[in-house]
Amino acid sequence: MPELPEVETVKNELTPHIVGRKIIGVTLFWDGIVKQPSVTNFRSHLIGQKITGLDRRGKYLIIGLTSDDLLVIHLKMSGSLLISHDSSEPPKYTRAIIHLEKSSNIFFRDPRKFGAMWLVKDSSSITDKLGPEPLEADFTPQVLAQRLRNRKAPIKALLCDQSVIAGIGNMYADEALYAARIHPLRLGGSLSQDEIERLHHAIQQILRAAIGNKGASIVNYLRPGGEPGTAHFEFKVAHGRGKTCPIHGNAIQRITIRNRGTYFCPKCQPEP
Repeated sequence: MPELPEVETVKNELTPHIVGRKIIGVTLFWDGIVKQPSVTNFRSHLIGQKITGLDRRGKYLIIGLTSDDLLVIHLKMSGSLLISHDSSEPPKYTRAIIHLEKSSNIFFRDPRKFGAMWLVKDSSSITDKLGPEPLEADFTPQVLAQRLRNRKAPIKALLCDQSVIAGIGNMYADEALYAARIHPLRLGGSLSQDEIERLHHAIQQILRAAIGNKGASIVNYLRPGGEPGTAHFEFKVAHGRGKTCPIHGNAIQRITIRNRGTYFCPKCQPEP
């Protein structure tokens, strides 16, 4: 699933290609991708507007428009936004095309059809339940401690809960817990101050490194130019079926936590 590093990469790499461009058409191959407003109003309100900027909140991409409308996109499980500068055919599984002036197109490719788009005046109607951004300066170890205080859920589940922290999903939660040497079944409220500081550092280090490597292309994610990200080559445990711990050489184990496949090293991350 595209997580914070993948969406940040999409934002960074789309920006120079689409900001200042006018939307001249919208093609929908699957109407279900539009969540708000109606398909007819979505298309008519988008056409003729210029793109003024891109932002990200958690796993949401937010595209500013000249009317002060906001096009909010969630890539969900398998989505990618691909940029084209010619009249080439859309790739397989393209669910929507945003046509830009000067023969450019944004292809929303989504094999599993979970992706979504909203056209709104205020993105908080979609994002207001999200927790803090983990790479912002105001996300401190103290803030993390407050978010975890008295929580009885496993720390892995809490890291994936977007209302606790925005943008972290399955694979980066596994990587951060491994780096912090914390078992994924530890209850959130049981972490010591030292463990919280280690986890805070690990979260930021793992996410920044993944952004530097342009995200992780495990299954479907591609960068806007069609290239894969390379962050997954640095993974120590995530998606680690059949792999061994790079420190101790023992087998990476997989368990299920809240319906999520979870990978960890039983020696580096002892059971609670």
